[in-house]
Amino acid sequence: MDKEPMTRVGYEKITSELEFLKNTERPETVIALDEARQLGDLKENAEYHAAKDKLALIDAQIAELGSIISKAVIIDPESLPHDRISFGSTVELLDVDTEEEFIYAIVGGVESNADNGLISFNSPLAKQLLGKEEGDEVEATLPGGKKTFEILNVTYKELDL
Repeated sequence: MDKEPMTRVGYEKITSELEFLKNTERPETVIALDEARQLGDLKENAEYHAAKDKLALIDAQIAELGSIISKAVIIDPESLPHDRISFGSTVELLDVDTEEEFIYAIVGGVESNADNGLISFNSPLAKQLLGKEEGDEVEATLPGGKKTFEILNVTYKELDL
């Protein structure tokens, strides 16, 4: 079974999402489905079909989140040294060509969200940053081509997912 590393914050977010689906969203949808069923002819009952589709979607989400949680290995980034880039590090990078600065936190795959500065430890950029330290220059081969980054800072910050 594949293990899925993630931060405690990411794990708590996923488990609370699962609890909400199981304890709130699913029971409400089952009630809506029962009420729609009582409206009569099921062939032309849009409410019934919408509730049925929503229930199938919720069940799929519950199964997926359950699977993620069963594979979860919580890694506490606070316990790791961050003098070099590792899981949970927050990294400030300078694109040497454009002078543009980026800040990324390296997290588990299910937690990643590049728009929020959270990149998976399995992403092409993170793989090439791991083990590097402040002041290093990294020529990263990325889907959009090669880029050269200078590592300005490596720290650990509690994530706010």
